[in-house]
Amino acid sequence: MEQWLTRYRWLLLLGIVVLVLVAVILIQMLRPSPQPLRLSTPIPLSTEEATPTPYTLRVYVSGAVRHADVYTLLQDSIVKDAIEAAGGPTEEADLERINLALPVTDGQQVHVPRQGEDNPPVQPPSGQPASGGKVNINTADSAALESLPGVGPSLAQRIIDHRQANGPFERIEDVMEVSGIGEATFEGMQDLITTR
Repeated sequence: MEQWLTRYRWLLLLGIVVLVLVAVILIQMLRPSPQPLRLSTPIPLSTEEATPTPYTLRVYVSGAVRHADVYTLLQDSIVKDAIEAAGGPTEEADLERINLALPVTDGQQVHVPRQGEDNPPVQPPSGQPASGGKVNINTADSAALESLPGVGPSLAQRIIDHRQANGPFERIEDVMEVSGIGEATFEGMQDLITTR
């Protein structure tokens, strides 16, 4: 027997190695495969979009109203809204002489005439500069710029700061380089401004 073991020892060792390899292969094949790892991105929680702050206008309401003063109104307000903000018209108000549906602009005065009032303050039509001419965006002061639709004190100052830093505007379209003046604001003022 010892002779047999000595003679076939290598063959026996090789058989054991082959059996171990076959066992390992069978175990690997029969073992259930693990589930693939799934990475998922967390679903963002539904959040409400931030509502932009509505643009506001400051309007001076005077004349035959209950409380004449400067009032802050929303951007799409009309003369009727300004009068209501001032407490409404008094009994002596002559509402037939004003257009209640006219849109108001920032810095505008809304005067409600009294019945029989001869010379109410002359009001420019909504969105028109008080001078009746075009506003020169290269030379206008803050008050003149504020007479433009959609231009309040801070935007007027940004226009002045821009022209001081970059020189005069060559074309009226160049005013859109000022932060806060987009196409909609420009469309509202383009017929009212000039660079000469």
